[in-house]
Order: sequence, then C-alpha cells, then structure tokens
Amino acid sequence: MASSLTQASPSAAHERTFLGHPIGLATLFMTEMWERFSYYGMRALLVLYLVSGGVDAATGSQGGGLGFTAATATAIYSVYVAMVYLMAMPGGWFGDRVWGARKTVAIAGSVIMAGHVSLALPGQIAFFTGLLLVAVGSGLLKANISTMVGHLYKGADDPRRDSGFTIFYIGINAGALLAPVGIGMVGELVNWHLGFLLAAVGMGLGLGMFLAFGRTLNPKSSLVPNPLTPAERKAVILKAVAVLAVVAVFYGAVVAADMFTIKWALYPITIAGLVIPVAVLARIKRDKDLSAGEQTKMSAYIWFFVAAAVFWMIFDQGGSTLSLFGDKNSERSLFGWEVPTVLFQSLNPLFVVALAPIFAAAWVALARRNREPSTIVKFSVALVIVGASFFVFAVPLSQVAGSDEKATMWWLVLIFLMHTLAELCLSPVGLSVTTKMAPQKYASQMMGVWFLAVTAGDCVTGLLGLAEVKLDGVGVIVFQAAAATLAGLALYVYRKKVNALMDDVN
Repeated sequence: MASSLTQASPSAAHERTFLGHPIGLATLFMTEMWERFSYYGMRALLVLYLVSGGVDAATGSQGGGLGFTAATATAIYSVYVAMVYLMAMPGGWFGDRVWGARKTVAIAGSVIMAGHVSLALPGQIAFFTGLLLVAVGSGLLKANISTMVGHLYKGADDPRRDSGFTIFYIGINAGALLAPVGIGMVGELVNWHLGFLLAAVGMGLGLGMFLAFGRTLNPKSSLVPNPLTPAERKAVILKAVAVLAVVAVFYGAVVAADMFTIKWALYPITIAGLVIPVAVLARIKRDKDLSAGEQTKMSAYIWFFVAAAVFWMIFDQGGSTLSLFGDKNSERSLFGWEVPTVLFQSLNPLFVVALAPIFAAAWVALARRNREPSTIVKFSVALVIVGASFFVFAVPLSQVAGSDEKATMWWLVLIFLMHTLAELCLSPVGLSVTTKMAPQKYASQMMGVWFLAVTAGDCVTGLLGLAEVKLDGVGVIVFQAAAATLAGLALYVYRKKVNALMDDVN
C-alpha cells in the first residue's frame, strides 16, 4: 500500500502531484477534512447542549442549553443524523442533473457554514434552522465530493485510483479525530455557541480552499452529466411548490391552533425516514426492467440492508446515549484531570485509523489462504459484536442505577472499541457489496440506497426517543443488544440461502 501512495503512474509523469496523485486530491482532501472537522465537532456538542440546563444534564455542567430531556435530545440527534444520510440521495441528483458536482459542493459548503453560524446564535428558532441547514448541506456535499475524487483519475483502471480514495478517507478520519479536541472542548468547557462558531470557521476554511484551488480539479466536475430538460425542470418545480404548500398549510393550521411542539416537526421526518427506504427498495425490487439475476441479488441485498439498519441503530448512539451516560454517570479522572465528555467522540476515528490497516492486511492474508470470511459472515460478526457492546453497556448502567455512584470511563473506551471492530467488519464491506450487487440500471443510485440504512436505523432510535422511552434504561439496552445479536445469528444461520441469492458475489 505504501508504494501505491507515493509512486506516480506513467500517465502522471508530467503533472503536478500530491503524494504521486493528481494535485486536485490535495484540494478535495483538505475540503473534506475541514468539513468533517466542522460536522463531527458540532455533533459532539449536540446532545450535551440539548440537555444542558435541564433535568438530565450532568451535575455542575455548563448552563445555557435548551433543557430538553435525554429522550427528546436523543430523538433530535437521531433525526438530524438520519436527515444527513437521507439528503445524500437528492444531493447526488442535484449534482447529476442540476448544478454539477463542483457547483453543488461549493453551494453545500456555503449552506453548512451558514448553518453553523445559525447554531452559534441563541434561541431555538436559530438552533433548529441551523440544524436543518447543516443536514441539507452535508447531504449535498457528501454525495458529490467523492464523485469528484473519481474524476481526478483516467478511468477505473488507473492504478492510483484505490489508493487515492484511501488518502481521501484519511482526511475524513483526521477531521473526525481532531473535531472533539478543538470544537468540542471549546463548546463544552467555555461556551456552547463559541464551539458552534468554530465549526463555521472550520467549514469556512474548507470552502475557502475549495474555491481558491478549484483550478486543480478535473473540468469534468463542472459539467452536469444528465441535465434536466425544460419539461422535467418545470415538473420538478411544480412538485416542489406543491409539497411546500401542503407543509405550509398543515403547520400553519397546527400553529394557529396553538398545538405546535417540537414533536410535530420530528414525527413526520422520522416516519418519512422509515417509509422512504422501504419505498425505494420496493421500487427497485419491483422494476420489471431488472433481469432475473438482478432480482435475486436485490432479494439478497435486502438482508444486508436490514442488518445494516440494526447495526447503525446501536452504533450511532455513541453520540447520544453513550455521550449522555459519559457526561452524567461516568468517573472521568485521568491522572487528576477530568476528561471532557466530548473527547470520547474521538475514540472511534482514533481506533479506525489504528485498526483499519490491520483489518485490511488480515483480509488479504486470509484470502491468500482461501480462508477469508464471506460478506455474510462479516456482517454476522459485526452484528454480534455491536450487540455484545450493549450487553457490556448494561453492566455500568446497572452499577449506577438508582444511586449517586459513577462508573469508570474505561467502560466507554471498551464499548467504543467494540463499535469500531464491528464497524470495520460491516461498513467498508457494505460499501463493497453494494457496488457488486447493484442492478445495472441503478448502479449510480445504489450507494445512496446504502446510506438509507443509516437513516432507517437512526429513525428507529428517534421514534423511541419521541415516545419518551428511557433509552439508557437497562431493559431497553439489553433489548437492543439482544435484537442485534439475534439478527447476526439469523443472518449466519440463513447464510446458505442468502449466498444462493447472491449468485457469483461473495
């Protein structure tokens, strides 16, 4: 791997390079790193700010938050994360049919920055406006910036292509790793709104670099691959106006009746986050243009999609349920220094950076011996591990239940490590199997379908929070742990059936 990152291919002999790659990779690397820095920094603060000043805030914690209960804060957090991944599909559509990837990323960066500035202002209206802007902007950017990385290389057979995406992935994790240290600590220890403002500064740096060095990108990124016809554009505008009118009338009536609460906004989004993935999968599965082989592969893919939704339901609670437990119920003294709660959000990217090369090498070594686990087995292992992590979580929860006792922070370190081990078995494998099993007609859309599994999983958590379920209750945690473990075991038991549906895909 090292040589592929540093040696240029013959086609790159006369071009400016970055670690042997097209110089545009440096531009996209820095843009993505700063965008992820802003996103994960804000996300680390989100639930802590939402409960601050309320009954579920940690004793002696900074005031000035919105004072929501832990259940409502978790619901808001889950719906927000779900929206980011839900917006990836329309984000890709805008890049393909309206603005082109480069213009879409520039607009997305501006929207994200405006969202963080809005979060930095006091008041619930500014806060929720900021969340909406960041979610929409992140979805627009996420779907297009990876496409632009691909544009830097001359075809799928360019030997630098895979290692280029590896370097780009390092940027993602570098931003995620540094964000809680910078934005998170300032927000938690100094001032919430200053932390959100620093997130805007981070996105501003990324956007500034993207605009200043845009000439290093492939001109293909500025093109609109499949522009809307005038008739299509008119139809889209009419549908958008109709939807906005219905929403405006509905919420106008709710407000006029003095019935509006935050749940009136969250419930429709959460339900949509469950309905849309099902509708998208059903539409693809029922498409009569698909061949018999593509139909059976989609049947197999649904197994992986459901498994992934269960996985993300638990995994993404690292920023909500686990974060709130760490803030209120963990003893975080390290050599006399109280570790800020937000720093635990750096554990996952830190473990990814440390363990991903080991996993990659292990899969290669096992493949040489013809002993590499199949995709089904990797998914099963991931579900069992993430389920086991919540069985582990039940131990410190039981320890602190009904008392003022606090659990050691090393429980959280262990749980985040288990989450990362499970993620490395499922997330990259899921991306790979999605590309392998995608019907030809939906080849460019299936990555967005994969992200909808995150949306579905987070919306399940969101519904539980909206129902005021005590998500850190031992019974609820054990139930989720058992659900994930049983899902993993079921996938393993039916592996031969699923494998037969996958045909030639392993």
